Amino acid sequence: MSATVSGTRPTLGRLLRSARAPQSRTTDFKILWAIIISLNLFGLLMILSASSVTALYQYGSSWYQFRLQAIWFVLGCGVMLFTSRYPYEMWSKWMKLILFISAGLMVAVLIPGLGVAVNGSARWIGWGPLRMQPSEMAKLAVILYAADTLTRRVGQIGDWKAVLRPIVIVFGVFAVLLMKQPNLGTTIILATIVLVMLFVGGAPGKPLALLSGMLVAGATLFAFTEPYRFRRLMAFRDPWADPLNTGFQTIQSQVGFANGGVLGTGLGQGRAKWGFLPEAHTDFIYAIIGEEIGLVGSVLVIAMFLGFALFGVRTALHARDRFGMLLATGITTWIIIQAFINIGACVGVLPITGVPLPFVSAGGSSLVFTMAASGILLNIARQER
Repeated sequence: MSATVSGTRPTLGRLLRSARAPQSRTTDFKILWAIIISLNLFGLLMILSASSVTALYQYGSSWYQFRLQAIWFVLGCGVMLFTSRYPYEMWSKWMKLILFISAGLMVAVLIPGLGVAVNGSARWIGWGPLRMQPSEMAKLAVILYAADTLTRRVGQIGDWKAVLRPIVIVFGVFAVLLMKQPNLGTTIILATIVLVMLFVGGAPGKPLALLSGMLVAGATLFAFTEPYRFRRLMAFRDPWADPLNTGFQTIQSQVGFANGGVLGTGLGQGRAKWGFLPEAHTDFIYAIIGEEIGLVGSVLVIAMFLGFALFGVRTALHARDRFGMLLATGITTWIIIQAFINIGACVGVLPITGVPLPFVSAGGSSLVFTMAASGILLNIARQER
């Protein structure tokens, strides 16, 4: 069956000719593209500032992390250019292959000698600076699978066995692999994406509510049964109870925001990056933004993500078919919920989960797969009704 509502599958040749044909860039396309590039360029600037001290100490050059991220940015732009031109309808053809490759890499990460453990979590595979997080690919794979299933089986949407069960099984496999790493933050993001896509796709209310309750109960159980996660929750509740250990990052992040005030200390003039705030250029780069550019910079970043959310939703509403609508929904949810979790952890309103700020934090595989997904969203916006 087709991944489109029309019931006829367009041929590859026709879709590629359509992609090469001159097309007017819609308003949604232009604004989404501008937001994505602006966040990336702003992120490069802040990575240079946030990593300058530690990079000089570790690698002998303050420019090391900046140059590395710039290479990933160029690669990400190339990937986004391709996916923004490649007809999004054709991703249903590659969905199963991407799903199996993602699952295989997730298993490989857990094999000693293949997976690379950092801070007690085996989330990477590769060597030296050429490392990737298969969990980033898994997000895109699950989005493609859910969108394809909800489109092909739209006539059976009321049958939870035909629609809900296969999606939950695929999500469950990836959730187990993620928790083996362990990676609760990405599991929560993936669960949120699946729930939103099921809701938008018209899944029955009662099974969806039951699934939501089970996921919340499962996340709570995992959080309280693992000692280090329990300590993180306690640190979130009262970071000053253990200020030199579990509460250290939260306290130092909040100190950075307090030092920044409204206008900030000035670009490059922050103190938190001088060894006070761990992971300053990755998970906690938003705290450096708050310190050096102040409330103005912090609000600007939130405004750009809100703009991404608004025009991502507009793209979903204006998509020319159901598959495009669901893809746009999943990708927009991915970017926004991840940004929400990261910013919430930096300001102290959510527990620390170790997820990067999309487009802004340093990280190669995260940026490349986020840009790939953004390209698909741009392709949907380019062809919208």
